[in-house]
Amino acid sequence: MCGQYGVKQSMGAVGSSADNALAESFNAALKRELLEGREAFPDATTAYRAVFRWANRYNTRRRHSAIGNVAPNVYEAAMPDRLGIAA
Repeated sequence: MCGQYGVKQSMGAVGSSADNALAESFNAALKRELLEGREAFPDATTAYRAVFRWANRYNTRRRHSAIGNVAPNVYEAAMPDRLGIAA
């Protein structure tokens, strides 16, 4: 069906470096937390601003289970030595 509509399928396999599980997880969270059950945005600028605000919160203040259910800002502030070595 993809060929019929001119869509190129993903070449990555599960577990490979091309696996996009992180992007899939991020997009699922965006849809669930911002878009689900919401009316259409009145214009592109409003949509852009809403997604930007959500992504900023997601990346700085939203608690993440992978880091002990703390916000990334809190996690990074508590681990300055470890994160500096990685950089």
